[in-house]
Amino acid sequence: MDIGAENSRLFIDGISKSYSGCLANDGISIRLDPGSIHAILGENGAGKSTLMKIIYGVVKPDSGKLYWEGQEITINAPVDARKLGIGMVFQHFSLFQTLSVVENVALGLDDKSARDLDKLATRIIEVSTKYGMPLEPHRLVHTLSTGERQRVEIIRCLIQDIKLLILDEPTSVLTPQEVESLFKTLRQLAFEGSSILFISHKLKEIQSLCDSATVLRAGRISGACNPRQESTTSMAKMMVGDETQIAYEYPKTASTVSDLLSVNHLNLDASDIFGIDLKDISFTAKSGEILGIAGVAGNGQSELLSVLSGETTINASNIIVFLDADLTSIDPMQRRKLGMGFIPEDRLGHAAVPDMSLRDNALLTGYLQGLIGRWFLKKKAIEGFTESIIKKFNVKCGGDDSLAKSLSGGNLQKFVIGREVLQNPKCLIAAHPTWGVDIGAATSIHKALIALRDQGASIVIVSEDIDELFTLSDRICALFDGQLSPIKPTNKTSINEVGRWMAGIFGKQQVA
Repeated sequence: MDIGAENSRLFIDGISKSYSGCLANDGISIRLDPGSIHAILGENGAGKSTLMKIIYGVVKPDSGKLYWEGQEITINAPVDARKLGIGMVFQHFSLFQTLSVVENVALGLDDKSARDLDKLATRIIEVSTKYGMPLEPHRLVHTLSTGERQRVEIIRCLIQDIKLLILDEPTSVLTPQEVESLFKTLRQLAFEGSSILFISHKLKEIQSLCDSATVLRAGRISGACNPRQESTTSMAKMMVGDETQIAYEYPKTASTVSDLLSVNHLNLDASDIFGIDLKDISFTAKSGEILGIAGVAGNGQSELLSVLSGETTINASNIIVFLDADLTSIDPMQRRKLGMGFIPEDRLGHAAVPDMSLRDNALLTGYLQGLIGRWFLKKKAIEGFTESIIKKFNVKCGGDDSLAKSLSGGNLQKFVIGREVLQNPKCLIAAHPTWGVDIGAATSIHKALIALRDQGASIVIVSEDIDELFTLSDRICALFDGQLSPIKPTNKTSINEVGRWMAGIFGKQQVA
């Protein structure tokens, strides 16, 4: 037995894993003790997800060993991990919306535990109440808030007497108040002896919650630290290196220029049974400013973005006005011709076509940049535009003929952002611009958006990341259940106030 395995909950000893010649994990060793909350940090492509999948039995390592409570083990599948007491909550929930809470929990249990749903429902009430995450077991999942859905995922793990809980970006869809509630639960679990592996790009949260951290870079361990003894800057440098500039604050503007974009009393019935109706939404976006719209997923963001981009049109007039042009019933191509740009929330499949090259994906929305002649495509111009995106936004890829699906999520996001920004739109609608990207990539994206703003563009950012919105936005508001909160200058509000807006509390009134 390796000496590092003694008295540990989990000991990862020299784990390596490669894919098609790319070394995702290179001799990684980590010790995790009972009652510890351990962060795994790293930029996109550092190997975090691969390592977690190895621990949970989704992926098998090429070499190395795993020790569980001092004994060498082999985890061939998630069912083996769950039998040991290992649970994992993924970034994207795996719940069936038309089933109840108890039915969703039952799907993750063995036949014996899932057989008696009444008994299981009682157990859910007991466990969820104990950990301050109350759930009604017979409610249908589609009626739950995003925070409540995450509770279902966590309770599905805790119901099995968990010893190790793995959380992948767990706070990305929560309000600040829900984050604090989650952290209270995790601290209680740790106090009772459970071990927690916490993956996040939010360094302030890691400082608040975690007592140790391992930093991965290019598949290897590049450092380890106690987050409470580090600054966010020092941890960021461990992740991306000293050569990457890390910026956290940008000057705010108070634009007095006339409105570029106006949305006037927008009402829209959702076409999807699980969608959200938009209710009397009005706002303006000015030249040379960034308007941030906060909100937890599922509160009408998708519907609003669809209307702003023209994918959903309304048979009316002057609901959406841009540069004195009525956009309400015109399509996305016509809106682009007028000077609008769009960054969709789904980068692979919506913003980019997976099986097309980066050149072809650049052409998809960049065709107005002199890339098309009267009867033919301008190959050199397309290649030049694509190469400029790759170079200026440091997109790590095998060249402009690389397929979109071959890029990591963070690099594809940088490509999509670059494709839109380099077209110099007069108004840019951006959904979750740094979703799932590391701090280095987020910094470069932030700088590009600020530079575009400073050139006079109007930018509307829809995001669940409240810290990012406070970093970038000149004015800020929140969307809850299809309704828009008051809009305030960012420097005249607070994260707590915007968090209340995200929960539907607008001033003294609460949205039902």
